[in-house]
Amino acid sequence: MDHLACLTPADLQAKPAPDLSAYRWRLLAQGDSWFSFTAAQMNAHANLLEELVFRDKALAVNCAGQSNALSHMVDLESAPEFVRLLSADDVPAWDGILLSVGGNDLVKAAQTPAHLPGGEPVALHLRLLRRQTEWGPPSAGVARYFSEPGWATYADYLSANLRHLLSLRDQGRSAGKPVFMHSYAVPMPRPAGAEDASGPWLYPALKAYAIPAADWAAVSRLMVYHLAQLLKRLAADQQLYPGLHVFDSTAVPLALAAPGSSGNSGDWFNEIHLNHSGCFKIARAWSEHIEGVLNGNTGGKKKA
Repeated sequence: MDHLACLTPADLQAKPAPDLSAYRWRLLAQGDSWFSFTAAQMNAHANLLEELVFRDKALAVNCAGQSNALSHMVDLESAPEFVRLLSADDVPAWDGILLSVGGNDLVKAAQTPAHLPGGEPVALHLRLLRRQTEWGPPSAGVARYFSEPGWATYADYLSANLRHLLSLRDQGRSAGKPVFMHSYAVPMPRPAGAEDASGPWLYPALKAYAIPAADWAAVSRLMVYHLAQLLKRLAADQQLYPGLHVFDSTAVPLALAAPGSSGNSGDWFNEIHLNHSGCFKIARAWSEHIEGVLNGNTGGKKKA
């Protein structure tokens, strides 16, 4: 088994250019901070891409960059190299596309405050959490804190943007090739930010909405499971989302971070990013799924 070799778009312009023909699988990658090459994550060996392993030699050109910033998943104006490498005629024909998208957007949606700076209330369909006066009955469990109208807005946004991304794929030389996504993992809301001073992310949002600390882990689980179920439903609709393959990474057993901890804990580097052991566990399982599809088995396991 060989680790996935990772290049940047700039590496493709080097003289001499890298020999892509030396690899059985040539992949294009784009995503959020789970794919990013920040110095802190690389020093901790905490990048999901770098832990992918394949029986046949595989390479990925990673357009994710070096930021932990929460950004919209398809802010394509800020990702011109990815768009070009995905849809242009003068680029390599990729065997597949690796995506890590939706998770940062989910966290950003959870951070939406209940009120604007001027005091005006934010409509329920524009946020994922409910104000205390909007909570449902205790019998609803932690769903009482969750804005279903806000979730519908988020789901529509994510679905439309994935359709757009697939349409870009089908404009280029990689038309119809598989697009691989994971569904993240459930973080423990806690005061653990990144070394670049970003974060924590969920912890202050849940505090601002006065959600009891005893329910934080369950609220986090509810939001991530909603995302996983949404992505799996989209992948099941091959008419609208052709070639989309979603690996349910929430099913991979991970060690939760300790509640209240402020640093590396369990399988987590900080509040929302995995450490090396967490990346290792998810990547090994996802690798098998990816290589199975590349070898022609849509169920994600290699044919005998």
